[in-house]
Amino acid sequence: MRRILILFVFVSIVHIGHSQVYFEEPVDSTTSVNDRVYFGGNFALNFGTFTFVDISPLAGYMLTEGFSMGVGGSYSYVSRELIFVPGFRRIRVNNSAYGGRIFARHNVLEDYFAHVEYESINTEFLSPTGDGTVRGWVPGFFVGGGLTRGIFSKGAANFTVLLNLLHDQARSPYGSALVIRGGFTF
Repeated sequence: MRRILILFVFVSIVHIGHSQVYFEEPVDSTTSVNDRVYFGGNFALNFGTFTFVDISPLAGYMLTEGFSMGVGGSYSYVSRELIFVPGFRRIRVNNSAYGGRIFARHNVLEDYFAHVEYESINTEFLSPTGDGTVRGWVPGFFVGGGLTRGIFSKGAANFTVLLNLLHDQARSPYGSALVIRGGFTF
């Protein structure tokens, strides 16, 4: 957690130290629908005892100059060790998780945004009886924020830090309630 905070502070300081032209054009009643729509995606990688690889495309719509909403899909490969309590038997589960999400994003400052998201992911997890694994839908409700950095004429690179308020260690495909994402929009 401390490394993440240090990284976020460092990125913020570097960002403040550089001047740039804001990449988004103001959204008003004369802005066309094509200029309000954006596409992109997030990706996440974690390797080790808990392996997580995620690819999540998204599409959003700018409702106002500083507020947008959108939808996205998600596909993840998850590999983790599960411990069965009777006898403390350990097994490694490798599975694919998939699902969808809806999100809202509000620009707080020029390049900083607040983010809220609900997702539902179908994944494999330890059965309630402890005698194997089952597949089911796991909800997630994320709150947080991030930094967006303009690239090219309309694109942006995004760095987002989110907290899953519905995190369930036994069922969630995420290794922690804290989720860090990097991605692009255009």
